[in-house]
Amino acid sequence: MDWLIKHQNADGGWGEDGATYWKERRTEHKASTPSQTAWAVLGLMAAGEVEHPAVKRGIEFIMAAPREASGRWQEPWYTAVGFPRVFYLRYHGYAAIFPLWALARYKGLKTSNTKTARYGM
Repeated sequence: MDWLIKHQNADGGWGEDGATYWKERRTEHKASTPSQTAWAVLGLMAAGEVEHPAVKRGIEFIMAAPREASGRWQEPWYTAVGFPRVFYLRYHGYAAIFPLWALARYKGLKTSNTKTARYGM
């Protein structure tokens, strides 16, 4: 949790690219993306931090992030690894699925009587 909170960008989101595979570039902050912000927010919420200000800022970033006419979040960067340091991929589904999942999870946790993640049946 501490690492995620420490690496939140000023705009409320999170982002990285293939530069993190070079030791000397691991500390670079990259442009926030809706899918990577969703991953960070989902992780914080799974750890029981739904009320943390970082989660709220991440959700606000996702809500404000530009979308295409289809409703899918715009995410032009290559953020998935094909082979580190060789080539990178862009999975188009990431920007369609993960932000929506984070928003739904946030809403569910904020409106339920339980503010922590529950697992199992």
